[in-house]
Amino acid sequence: MMNERDNKLNNTNEPENFEVALAELEGIVKKLSSGELSLEESIKLFERGVVLSKYCNKKLEEAESKIRILVKDQKGEIQLEDFDVPDSNEKE
Repeated sequence: MMNERDNKLNNTNEPENFEVALAELEGIVKKLSSGELSLEESIKLFERGVVLSKYCNKKLEEAESKIRILVKDQKGEIQLEDFDVPDSNEKE
C-alpha cells in the first residue's frame, strides 16, 4: 500500500530543482526494480518517472546552452565560444 510520501511522487508538480528531481527519479527506479509494487503503483511511478525524466532533460539542455568556454585565439586574446557537445548519436 502506498503512503502519503509515495502519493506525492505521483503528482505532476514540478520538482524544486534538478538535484531533487534526479534523486526522486533514482528512488522511483529502485522501487520499480524491486518488483514489489502492484501494477497500478508501478504505472503511477512510471508516469511520474517520465515527468521527472523530461524535466531533468530540459534542465540539462538549458545548462548546456549556457555553457561557454574561454579559448585563446591566434593573437593570444581570450574569446568566448559556445561549448560544442558532440551528438550522442554520432559514432566515435
